Amino acid sequence: MNSSLPAPHLSDSTPGGCLVLPDWGLIRASGEEAAKFLHSQLTQDFALLDLSHARLAGYCSAKGRLLATLVGWKQSADELLLALPAERVAPTLKRLSMFVLRAKCKLSDATDAVHLFGLAGPVVQPWLKAQGHEMPAAAWDLLRLRNDAVLIRLPDGAGMPRFILAQDAQAAAPDLPVLDAERWLAWDVQSGLAWVQGATVEQFVPQMLNFELLGGVNFQKGCYPGQEVVARSQYRGTIKRRSFLFDVAAPAQIGQELFHSEDPGQPAGMVAAAAASKAGSVGSVLLAEIKLAALESGSLHLGSPDGPVLKPQAMPYAVAEPQ
Repeated sequence: MNSSLPAPHLSDSTPGGCLVLPDWGLIRASGEEAAKFLHSQLTQDFALLDLSHARLAGYCSAKGRLLATLVGWKQSADELLLALPAERVAPTLKRLSMFVLRAKCKLSDATDAVHLFGLAGPVVQPWLKAQGHEMPAAAWDLLRLRNDAVLIRLPDGAGMPRFILAQDAQAAAPDLPVLDAERWLAWDVQSGLAWVQGATVEQFVPQMLNFELLGGVNFQKGCYPGQEVVARSQYRGTIKRRSFLFDVAAPAQIGQELFHSEDPGQPAGMVAAAAASKAGSVGSVLLAEIKLAALESGSLHLGSPDGPVLKPQAMPYAVAEPQ
């Protein structure tokens, strides 16, 4: 999108802090072939994954449509954890389990054993320094802390550094200020990364969510479910839909349809992620998957052809302009 667009604003002035992520869960994959198995199922390379990085990845249907989006990392050489929205844990675990067959890999729900926290803002740096660590430099860098805890850097949201902390459920919460959940969610949306939820299962191929731009797809790895569709979209120039940030003066919900003023008879896109613009506001910041042609002229509306108008915002990374 045009770099002259306004940048998404911070939800509120804050040094950041920490919050529990109760709406997230974990799948554990253990065994000597755990990485090999996940490599065969997900859009990213897990066979060559080391102990100092995480992977953003998607799990696709045979038609290349995303069933889940997740962050995966190695706890050890033969154990991996996959973090994803809690409502997608059970169906993803069930479906993955169908394909384990004779692979030396055991899958289980680790949500109760490992707790996930969201950390954000400049307050994270001194907290890490007190433990003898520097802040991870780039998205998907992984830092190993005491007692098998790991800290993974996420894409920044509205210029705010953000992290996932995974630690034993019995460990004390980080000694950081409590971060408001709505503020965390707004920064998550403003990072330009959408997590597949129940309302958006099988709605998008990875490129519709800009997934390959965020490091979520490896086009050199071997086959996985939907790989042919994903590769064909990439190399045959058939990507006609992308995700972009918008502000709207109304509440927005994941899965809500969007309509274009010049073609009101059919939806032009769908809300992939949404949050309140700021505390107490009825407005929303949203990441929406949109037909590229709908960005050339006219206006986009939330929920119906005469719904609230969407105002484009600058993306935190480069996305190709409509051709």
